[in-house]
Amino acid sequence: MSIPFVAWLIIFKYIPVAGWMMAFQDYKPQFGLFDQEWVGLKHFKDLFNEPMFYRALENTLGMGILGLVFGTLSAIAFALFLNELRFVALKKWTQTISYLPHFVSWVIAANIVITMLSTDGFINNFLEGLGLIDNPINFMAEPGLFWGIVTAADVWKETGWNAIIYLAAMAGVDPQLYEAAKVDGASRLRQMWHITLPSIRSVIIVLLILNIGNLINIGFEKQMLLGNNIVYEKSIVIDLYALDYGIGMFRYSFGTAIGIFKSVVSVILILICNGIAKRIGEGRVF
Repeated sequence: MSIPFVAWLIIFKYIPVAGWMMAFQDYKPQFGLFDQEWVGLKHFKDLFNEPMFYRALENTLGMGILGLVFGTLSAIAFALFLNELRFVALKKWTQTISYLPHFVSWVIAANIVITMLSTDGFINNFLEGLGLIDNPINFMAEPGLFWGIVTAADVWKETGWNAIIYLAAMAGVDPQLYEAAKVDGASRLRQMWHITLPSIRSVIIVLLILNIGNLINIGFEKQMLLGNNIVYEKSIVIDLYALDYGIGMFRYSFGTAIGIFKSVVSVILILICNGIAKRIGEGRVF
């Protein structure tokens, strides 16, 4: 039964690695992969000498760390909230509603966010109604707010979906532990802190390791759809940089070099986090 999945992994994940040779060539599409001019590390040197690359790297790590921290905390908090609901119908309804944004494309989600944050949108009207601001704020034209907007949009869209695995882990906690805690007079908050969270600690660490490995692979859909020329320096990320300055300029070898850089950084991050987890004896991936 595993053969189709192994075949898919080999075809779509391992065979394309042969394309990494392009990063060491001056690739021209009209020639074959093995008929190109070899240029060594030229494209990597060009990459590390471009100031915009470091801006893209800073934005990628900044938004990646914010998404990791707030995404993980919101998913765990939401899972704890659902786990404590005693009304089954309300719990199922809340779960279903929370999953819906995950299945909405970023094109639609970005349009919703932009509409809500417009000068005559819900957020400005709400803040004006509370007397917190006198004039509308053009959120989408404030570079300093862009990271926060992307993070908030991502949390809104993915919290319900990301909470599923934490809920599954909480369902496996021994009920006798809660009964013993009740006998000792522990409140529900104490039970969550001393029983639920410690019981799913290994799951949290494993997911953190996997997510940290993807810290630099945050994609570019959110940034491209929510960004504009005014906030470009805060919205450009590694993937968008590869699209604009690599493929967009027909610099295929340069774009491949960016992809290799991302892969190497991801592997290093996973090894570091896995080593830390191994030292503390929890949540080791391998």
